[in-house]
Amino acid sequence: MWAHVWGFLYSKYFRFWLKWILRLLTGKCELQRLLGGAEAGARRTLSIMSSFLTKSFTVLRNAVHVEEAEVEKCVRDVMKEKKIQQKDTGFKTNLHISLLQISGYKKLYLNVENLRKVPYDSENEEHEEQLIELWNLLMPHENLRARISKQWCDIGFQGDDPKTDFRGMGLLGLVNLVYFSKHYTNEARQILSRSNHPKLGYSYAIVGINLTEMAYSLLQNGALKPHLYNVVSGLPQMEHFHQFYCYLVYEFDKFWFEEEPESIMHFNQYREKFHEKIKGLLLDYSVVLTLQD
Repeated sequence: MWAHVWGFLYSKYFRFWLKWILRLLTGKCELQRLLGGAEAGARRTLSIMSSFLTKSFTVLRNAVHVEEAEVEKCVRDVMKEKKIQQKDTGFKTNLHISLLQISGYKKLYLNVENLRKVPYDSENEEHEEQLIELWNLLMPHENLRARISKQWCDIGFQGDDPKTDFRGMGLLGLVNLVYFSKHYTNEARQILSRSNHPKLGYSYAIVGINLTEMAYSLLQNGALKPHLYNVVSGLPQMEHFHQFYCYLVYEFDKFWFEEEPESIMHFNQYREKFHEKIKGLLLDYSVVLTLQD
């Protein structure tokens, strides 16, 4: 009860006077203190988002919804609204970076979503080339004898034709698998080999597509913001999403063997446990979840 009373009194009365006193002492408004004092990356950008959303000024509230092309103008408008001199280049630069990160995150989600919506098409030459590339990257010493073949099961697909396994995540699932295999070839082959363990084995490609869904959902619900805001000082790109996916594949394999499940029949249980672990890590504003080349 007292916590609610204090919260009401602080937001209604004390916060205004505290901000007024701090401005008097420092000569800076709340935004200047945030941008100058908060650590660069997620801590700063998320603080800015939270601050803007509570403001009564339309310019500030709209800033978190600005598009990339409008960021520079938005920065000028905010500085004008808050009566911040243009010569304060530190404020201008830091706000510009934070707004780019915010707008870039939304754009990245749209790009990922658009790729996810593209169904795998066996009549599309580019799709087929990527699928064959995946095989060649993972199985360099074994020729694929036919496009429809039981050999696909050797890299963890469910049947003779992998296209049926991409239904949920569309082309995004394949692009992720190829990216990991191309940029971390040794690790991908090692994990594929481990996935054939007689007791703890799992379907490499199917699990990879499942981890695509995990990465996608974390991006969709905003949980990836701390990681991405720390990784890139500006616009998050598709490359950064793929890199996070690579981290998931590598870490899930370690997690699976550390947990030693009784059988693959318990996959959903351990998948959810791993998901909760990742979500917990992403609560840390200083988090960075990537593999190194």
